[in-house]
Amino acid sequence: MEKRGSKHRFSPGRPRTRVERSADGPPGAQSPWVQLRSATLHPFIFQRMVRAADPAARPGDVVAVYDKAGALFGHGLFNPQSQIAIRMLAYGETRIDEGFWRARFGQAVGLRRQLGLDQVTDAYRVVHSEGDNLSGLIVERYADCLVFEIFALGMFQRWSEFAAMLADELGPPTSLDRPYKAGPAWRTSVRADAQIEAIEGFQAAAAQQEAPARLVIREHGVRYRVDIVGGHKTGFFCDQRDNRLRLARLCGGADVLDVCCYTGGFGLCAKVAGGAASVTGVDLDEAAIELAHENANLNQARVNLVHADAFAYLRQMQANGRQFDVVVVDPPKLVTSRRDLEEGLAKHHDLNALAVQLVRPGGIMLTCSCSGLVSRDAFLGAIHAAGRRTGRALQMFDYTGAAPDHPIMLNCPESGYLKAVWLRVL
Repeated sequence: MEKRGSKHRFSPGRPRTRVERSADGPPGAQSPWVQLRSATLHPFIFQRMVRAADPAARPGDVVAVYDKAGALFGHGLFNPQSQIAIRMLAYGETRIDEGFWRARFGQAVGLRRQLGLDQVTDAYRVVHSEGDNLSGLIVERYADCLVFEIFALGMFQRWSEFAAMLADELGPPTSLDRPYKAGPAWRTSVRADAQIEAIEGFQAAAAQQEAPARLVIREHGVRYRVDIVGGHKTGFFCDQRDNRLRLARLCGGADVLDVCCYTGGFGLCAKVAGGAASVTGVDLDEAAIELAHENANLNQARVNLVHADAFAYLRQMQANGRQFDVVVVDPPKLVTSRRDLEEGLAKHHDLNALAVQLVRPGGIMLTCSCSGLVSRDAFLGAIHAAGRRTGRALQMFDYTGAAPDHPIMLNCPESGYLKAVWLRVL
C-alpha cells in the first residue's frame, strides 16, 4: 500500500484557462486586479467564482481582489491556469509587501517557539500552508535543512526570498546534541508533486538544491534517516510526532504491529522509547522498507520489517492465527477527490476489519486517516462497521489529530486532515 499522498488523480497537463480577461475593472481598481462573481472567506477562490481579471495580471502575481459590487475584498496569489485561480492572503486593505511576508513568517515561527519543539526534536513543520495563512506553501525543518513543498506558482516564484526571511526569523540552526556538520547556515531543498507542477506551471527541479539527499533527525530520543529527495511528500511525517510518543507509552513489553509503517516511525518509537517486546512493520514501498532497516540499525533496535501489501499480509496473519497486543493502522491518503470518497471509505472499512481481528482481547489499536475529505463521522462510521462485521467490540478512549505544528484555520477546516482514533479491542 502506498504511503499518504504518493499519487494524485489529476488529469495530465495544464487545464485550459477559463478566467475571462477584461479591460473594464471596478472603478478605481488597483492593477493588477480580479473581480469575483462570489466571495468567500475560504482561502481558495476557484475559477468559476471569478468574473473577470485584469489583462495585466500575470500568473503568480499578487492581485487586488474585488467583490461583485466592486468593493475591495482583499489580496491573493493569482494563477488563471489553475482551478484554484486565487489563493487569498489577506482581506481588506492589507498591503502585500516584504513587511507582510516577514510578519506572516514571524507568526508561524513564533507558534513553534511557544510549543517548545526545539527541546524535543529537530524535525517539525515551520509553515503549514492554509493553517498559517500562507496557502500553497509548506516548509519542514529537518536538522539544519528547510524543505519547501510547494503547491502554488506564486509561492514557487518567491521561495528563495522566503527562505532568506525564514532563516532570519529562525536564527542559526541549533542541535539537540552536537553541532551540524554544515555549520551555522540553513540549507534548503524544494519539492513539488509532478501533477501540481503541471497544473500550476512550474518545475521544482529549477530551484537550487542546497540540502543533502538524506539526513538524520531526532525525535523523542529516536533517530531517523530522512530521504528528502526520494521519500514521499517531504520525506517524513511530522504530523504523527505526538501520536508516536503517546503510542510508545502504551507499548511496554508488548508485541506491536505497524501496518503501512513507511520508514518505521511508529514501530521504532514503540521499540526505542516505549520498550516494546517485539515490533513488526509492514509496507509495500520497497525503498521505504530499506530505509526503515537503516533506521533500525541507526538506533541499534531489532525490528521485523516486511515488504508486503497490507491487505494481503493481514489476511495471511489472520489465517495463521497471529495476534498482537498493539496494532497501528496508518494508511496512505485513500481519498484524493470527492469522487473517490465511497471507494476510499470502503478501503478504510476493509483495512480496519482485517486489523481488528489481529488485536488480542483487551489490546490497543490506533487507526488513522490522513484524507482531508473524510470527515470524522464518516471515518468513525467505517471503523464501527468494521467492528460489527468482525464481531469485536471497539471501545474508543481518545481521538487526536496532527501535532500542533500543523495548526488549523477555522475558515479552512479541511486543513485538519489527520484523524487518529484510539481503541481498545474487546
